[in-house]
Amino acid sequence: MTSADVARESGVSRTTVSYVLNGTEGTSISEATRRRVLETAARLGYAPSAAARALRSGRSDLVLCVLPDWPVGPVVETMLDHLADELAERDLSVLVHHVRGDRPLSHLWRAVTPRTVVGLTPFDPDEARAMRQAGIQVVGTGVDDPDAEDPQPRIGRIQVDRLVAGGRHRVGYATTDDRRVADFADRRLAGVRAACAEHGLAAPLVTPVPVDADAGAAAVATWRAAGVDGVAAYNDEVAFAVLAGARVTGLAVPADLAVIGVDDVPLAALASPPLTTVTQSIEREASYLAACVLAALDGEDAPVRPHGGPVLVERDSA
Repeated sequence: MTSADVARESGVSRTTVSYVLNGTEGTSISEATRRRVLETAARLGYAPSAAARALRSGRSDLVLCVLPDWPVGPVVETMLDHLADELAERDLSVLVHHVRGDRPLSHLWRAVTPRTVVGLTPFDPDEARAMRQAGIQVVGTGVDDPDAEDPQPRIGRIQVDRLVAGGRHRVGYATTDDRRVADFADRRLAGVRAACAEHGLAAPLVTPVPVDADAGAAAVATWRAAGVDGVAAYNDEVAFAVLAGARVTGLAVPADLAVIGVDDVPLAALASPPLTTVTQSIEREASYLAACVLAALDGEDAPVRPHGGPVLVERDSA
């Protein structure tokens, strides 16, 4: 349905329809005519064109959030929920684009004409320049900001420190088999290796663990044969597979094998036993990202990244 359809059904001109639907002040349109136009638009299901509104006002109410080729789990979902909630307070809508394949991002932003584009990893410099030349605000900071101190090795260190504090002497690292997040896993593993060396322990025994009970059991058997008594997992989902593997092989957690995850997903507290984990305070990161977007919209300097980092969440698995 278009405004021409509304005008025809209402028996008025398109100019009158435009004045009514846009709330234009200073016109001599009667209340009866205004009401008839609005009722007709509602009956026909008319919705104004977002692109036309953006052209008319000179700005859009759309924020395009570009996700790299990451699996969308509880952490990413939490960040997107918080980002959408905070931007909704400014009447901004969030459109999430999950990068797949080699299609240029320009094909999307030229089609949807966003007001702001947010990247959770840095944009290609040429792409960012093209967006700015098109009048789009570009916010390229987020959970993997290259200018901030990398929290990933710190996560691995926290895991090993807790295992050592619990009397563990040989550490296994349960890495992911998902190559999309291999960079995160490798950086966390670097922290695990460094902490093991600092504590005088042998290098961690690294084993990929698919999220599957049988895979977890095979990994646990490998670790136990090598004397591993504490496992640092890439994330909570991998840790759940390790817990399941321990049950299958008849090991008690944490008496025989301590396990620590990462992310503190909602199910971590309901695991058996409840999972000790490391939280990345993703709500704080989402608030920071939203603040960066709003600062760009208001022409202000980017906010200072909040203090804090990964924090251990103590439960019963370690």
